[in-house]
Amino acid sequence: MSGFAQVSRRLADQDETVVANRSWWDAEAGEYYAEHGAFLGDADLVWGPEGWRESELRLLGDLAGRRVLEVGAGAGQCARWVAAQGATVVASDLSAGMLRTGLSLNSRVSDPRLAVPLVQCDATALPFGDGAFDIVFTAYGAVPFVADSALLMREAARVLRPGGRFVFSTTHPFRWAFPDDPSENGLTVNQSYFDRTPYVEADSDGEATYVEHHRTVGDRVREVVAAGLVLSDLVELEWPARNTETWGGWSPLRGRLFPGTAVFVCDKP
Repeated sequence: MSGFAQVSRRLADQDETVVANRSWWDAEAGEYYAEHGAFLGDADLVWGPEGWRESELRLLGDLAGRRVLEVGAGAGQCARWVAAQGATVVASDLSAGMLRTGLSLNSRVSDPRLAVPLVQCDATALPFGDGAFDIVFTAYGAVPFVADSALLMREAARVLRPGGRFVFSTTHPFRWAFPDDPSENGLTVNQSYFDRTPYVEADSDGEATYVEHHRTVGDRVREVVAAGLVLSDLVELEWPARNTETWGGWSPLRGRLFPGTAVFVCDKP
């Protein structure tokens, strides 16, 4: 992981957040794939570090013949799985580095359907027409990494057709109150759940190199509703006994005690 000189909780607007996170993911793309590629698979949809897959949860609904957009797609692993189910899918991400990894994976697939189209764009300014997709989804992509997540929700709703579905997974808001530590040290609340001040890593000049934003559960629900969507389900992923791996602050120890991932299932009337 790239080094940083400063860690703080401070304000970071949309522009600063975009610049920081684009650069961070560009630099981390190769290492991220090396570390997590086996867990994620090259063509699989994993909703979070707990390891629950779409093939088990079936949150997107029927995919055959559907037009699907993945935002915050990284290297497009989830999009490839969706394509294998018979959907027409586009994978988008802010980071050119992550998409280059995606191009490399595309070049290795034996099934031409899995060489998914890759588009570089900001999830808060999608370059697609109104009602262009039946399903929009993101598995830990984009949502915690934008300052204006309400705008992201509105964009997802805009590009959905009436009757379409938007599903996103993100760090469970409850986790914000705890240290990002997979051990016993991560079991004690050390900050307010209601403190929405962004987490910022910066270089020695104070320039942000990574930014993550927090919203409460209530904030997320209000953003979804304000975008004109209906919250049809909220899934709090339990830690399965089969998963013995630790991923950052996610671990079997913490996962048995409180949720690490929330999945919001939203429908457009």
